[in-house]
Amino acid sequence: MKQYLAFDFGGTYVKYAVIDEEANISLEDKTPTPDHLQDLLDFIQQTVQQVKQKTNIHGLAVSCPGTITADGEVQGTSAIPYLHDIALKKVLHDATGMPVAVENDANCAALAELWKGGAVGLQDVLVIVIGTGIGGAIISNGALYRGAHLYGGEFGYAILFADPKSKRIDYWSQMGSTSAIVRKVAEQKGMSAKSLSGENIFAMAKNGDEICQQAIEEFYFVLATGIYNLQHIYDPELILIGGGISARQDFMSSLSTSIQDVQQSMGIGNPHGKVTTCTFLQQANLIGATYHFLQSKS
Repeated sequence: MKQYLAFDFGGTYVKYAVIDEEANISLEDKTPTPDHLQDLLDFIQQTVQQVKQKTNIHGLAVSCPGTITADGEVQGTSAIPYLHDIALKKVLHDATGMPVAVENDANCAALAELWKGGAVGLQDVLVIVIGTGIGGAIISNGALYRGAHLYGGEFGYAILFADPKSKRIDYWSQMGSTSAIVRKVAEQKGMSAKSLSGENIFAMAKNGDEICQQAIEEFYFVLATGIYNLQHIYDPELILIGGGISARQDFMSSLSTSIQDVQQSMGIGNPHGKVTTCTFLQQANLIGATYHFLQSKS
């Protein structure tokens, strides 16, 4: 069975693993994301050589933030600015001499679910990834839908509040991401956001901190509001939610309560699509990138 070297480029870490055609994972590791492109390429070259000494690999499968063209070029903004507007697929091929496939990270999370996770056999599924912002992907008619301009699934830019007098606009990533929780608590406590994390805030809430408890309650309500909107726009069979916060044991129970609150507040149009967490969490992008590679070479 053929194996592939998958990379997940993130704003904090670059993860990698050897993955075979059945999504079995081996030789998994990560390193802090380099500050410069050349440092990243050096790391990839070294990793390829080290892995080749242990096993035979047949290509590089890459998950990357940003809008990715069919030619593997990164467009727009992302968590790794030095990758913007470069032909990443060609650059990686030139650096390693290996076949390369590159796909957007949220799309990779969706592909992992479509291949071996909760979306297997389904036709219409939405994937929402919660982190510093909110990303997403659309599975329509059993395949990834990218949109006419490759912005399909960019749910985080959905506007949830607009004041016509002040022209103030608040969008979903700004209001419903983990960074929104951190920012809100930091402002109310007069602290630097850098001194807090989502984990800190959930721990403080558990210990009775009312400011943290309120911020978390508002987070779930805003998240549920965005999900309610998506349910009515797409009417999917299933909505899958990923990102680190979705691994919390109480995540789905808290979110389900907020979804019910939103539905009761609206009083109309209660959708029936199931909402649950992704099958794959930390390894989702690696698995999805591998599936994208297999699809691109088939």
